[in-house]
Amino acid sequence: MHAVLETGGKQYRVCVGEVVRVEKCSATKGDKIELGPILLLQKEEEVISDVERLKSAKVVCQVLQQGREKKIQIFKKKRRKNYRRSQGHRQSFTQLKVLEIVA
Repeated sequence: MHAVLETGGKQYRVCVGEVVRVEKCSATKGDKIELGPILLLQKEEEVISDVERLKSAKVVCQVLQQGREKKIQIFKKKRRKNYRRSQGHRQSFTQLKVLEIVA
């Protein structure tokens, strides 16, 4: 069984037992959370995309880790103008393990 869900402004395709990194959620390590909304659900050969049937569907996940990605460097330069700007960014993430997909 597969599900397409939306969290943090992004869409993820998940199945049971999979580990996925999503945008930071306000939960601590070891907590169980329910993600939604579910946009699409696939059971064997049947694909469910009806909004009314998907209202009751949810994905139950366990929080494995809260962390931050590697730092990326942003560097801007305009030649012969003495213009240089440097900036760094580290994106926060939550690592989740999908425990079950409830249809």
